[in-house]
Formats: sequence, C-alpha cells, structure tokens
Amino acid sequence: MAKTERVEVFLSAADLNARVAEMGRAIEALPPTEQPLVLICVLKGSILFFADLVRNLQRPVHLVFLGVSSYAGGTETSGAVRLTHDLTLDIAGRDVVIVEDIVDTGLTMSYLLHNLESRGPRSVAVCTLLHKPARQKIAVPLTWVGFTIEDVFVVGYGLDYEERYRNLPYIGVMHFD
Repeated sequence: MAKTERVEVFLSAADLNARVAEMGRAIEALPPTEQPLVLICVLKGSILFFADLVRNLQRPVHLVFLGVSSYAGGTETSGAVRLTHDLTLDIAGRDVVIVEDIVDTGLTMSYLLHNLESRGPRSVAVCTLLHKPARQKIAVPLTWVGFTIEDVFVVGYGLDYEERYRNLPYIGVMHFD
C-alpha cells in the first residue's frame, strides 16, 4: 500500500510576512557599513525567505547565492555537506549575513561558517527562518531566528520534500499516512 502525503498548515503566510518584516527591521538597524552588506542566499530552500527579507531592507546590499546540499532525497540529512554553487563575489573584508531556511543539526551551517570565514570577511552573521534545536548535533551561532520549531518535517515557502511543495505560500507540517 502506497503512503499518502498530506500537508497541514503550520505557519501561515501572514505569520511569515509579519516575522520576516521584523527580521528585516533588525538587520536594517545594524550600524552602517562602508561597503554594502553582503546577503548570501543558501539555495534552494531559502529563496522565498531571502526575496521577502531583501524587500524589507532599505540599506545598500549585495545579493549573492551559495548552493549546498546535505539531503539525498527523503526527510533525513545525509550528514555529508557538499557545495553545489559557489559565491560569485569576493567577501574578503566585507560584512556578511548568511540567509538560511532552517538550521536543525547545525552540520550544514557549521560547514558554511568555516568555509566562509576562511575567505576573510570582516564579520559573518546568520539569519535563519527556522531553528529546530531538538535535532542539533553542532551548536552554531544564530544572530536572527524567525521561529523555533519542534522536531517536525516542514515544507513550503521554499522548503521541499523531494523537490515538491516549495511553492506553498505557507509552511506546513508534512504527514505520511
């Protein structure tokens, strides 16, 4: 018998919009920098959050993209992080904000922080929409957290299950019956 998938709304589009606007105001309140702030979108899951966050900023920013993968399909991380798309901007001496969809085990973010810090930025901060501390294996510094959630598998607003559900305007909990 095939398993049935269903998605239950967990965070509505209105909840997301309100919280992303608050996070944008927090980033906007950072002291001015000599050069535009560098915002790094971690592909693919962060793209919708990133776009909405950027629309809430008035300060000068440079937008760059970084692709990483630690999932080989399914609902569990493989634990092995690999770079799938590198930055197209030199971040040496720059103030950087990593924009991530979800931090759970900390493995991907730890990899990103080490990788980016080796490139000589002036500062690196982390902005994550979701934090799932119940799955934490490595503690990583999170500057801004949108929502702290329980250990549930979520999709929508950029997050996927086997490349599906990214386009949902809300975040839902995935159920398999």
